Amino acid sequence: MKPAGVILAGGQATRMGGGDKGMLKLGGRTLLARVIERIEPQVSGLVLNANGDAARFADFRLPVIADSIAGWPGPLAGVLAGLDWALSNGASHIVTVAADSPFFPLDLADRLICAATRAGTPIALAQTQECGHPTRHPTFGFWPVSLRNDLRSALGYGLRKVVLWTDSHGAASATFDDNVFFNINTPEDLAAAEAML
Repeated sequence: MKPAGVILAGGQATRMGGGDKGMLKLGGRTLLARVIERIEPQVSGLVLNANGDAARFADFRLPVIADSIAGWPGPLAGVLAGLDWALSNGASHIVTVAADSPFFPLDLADRLICAATRAGTPIALAQTQECGHPTRHPTFGFWPVSLRNDLRSALGYGLRKVVLWTDSHGAASATFDDNVFFNINTPEDLAAAEAML
């Protein structure tokens, strides 16, 4: 059975001047539309994690869930919101993707699941090899619903760094080609993405 999918779009986009990065246009289409197109075939159902007025995403026809922990605690809060949503929808696992990364692989979910299965770990994160060094991309991950209360406790104690929590559970890594997780944080990044497109 395919995992549920969660698009993480709960950040404040401060380097882009605020607002929703997913609404930026790339090649005439929003980043969010491109992300949905890539992840939807890989998952059993899809939800958008975003804070603020959910009505602004109405055109995408997705459920919108906000962080359950106040104060902009980062992507782990979005993962937790996704795990809680998945539990209420009968899913045992989720795959997360970032709303500002429009080029991630079309086999992301399968390869993350394979990495976790082979390693015998509950979590798998995407990584690339950049200049000969592994670089993890922790917003692209495979997560079990069974760890949601552990994550809630960690966030309650003030943990914010994704890899500190995932490493405590022995997260596996799935290795992908360079640049597939290119994310758009600045106007210069958006220009670079147009060139890549």
